Amino acid sequence: MNAIIVDDHPLARIAIRNLLDTNGITVTTELDSGEHAVHTVENIRPDLLIVDVDIPGISGIEVLEQLRKRRYAGIIIVISAKNELFYGKRSAECGANGFVSKKEGVNNILAAIEAANSGYSYFPFSLERFSGAAVTEQDKLDTLSTQEMKVLRYILNGIDYTTIASKMNISNKTVSTYKSRLMEKLECTSLMELYDYAQRNKIG
Repeated sequence: MNAIIVDDHPLARIAIRNLLDTNGITVTTELDSGEHAVHTVENIRPDLLIVDVDIPGISGIEVLEQLRKRRYAGIIIVISAKNELFYGKRSAECGANGFVSKKEGVNNILAAIEAANSGYSYFPFSLERFSGAAVTEQDKLDTLSTQEMKVLRYILNGIDYTTIASKMNISNKTVSTYKSRLMEKLECTSLMELYDYAQRNKIG
């Protein structure tokens, strides 16, 4: 197998490359942002793509989404040090073969690759909820649509409405609508509350 790694942390790339090398997988390319990731994967057509959620340019989830829309059929493993339940669920919805939490250690990437090669998915995070009727912050996050999530990430990164509209090919008014909806769903009344909410749940 050959692979591409997309991660903006050099130490993480080294650790993943060493792991793959020792298991007979050749890393042909390493990228530190999502900017050229889609184009590079389409040109090289690797058997395997390992992509971090939180990368400059476009997020790992957007790279995944675009590649699946363009019918890239290789194995895609998403990795992240952030909220594993939230991003694991997003990864599964967008067509990833697996999700590995960096907090659990990169060695789990091998288990995810093995599962994908055997025709299985690898999403080992817990889906358990607290018992009782209380709606958790995680439950509220799960109600956000993909578009609302994109707007949320852009807002958290301090990007203005005009730039968000341009990046998402939508109008300023639509950006405003998505923002209002996500604020309502998360029950936040100000941007400060939204930032606090995101920090508590490791979203960003």
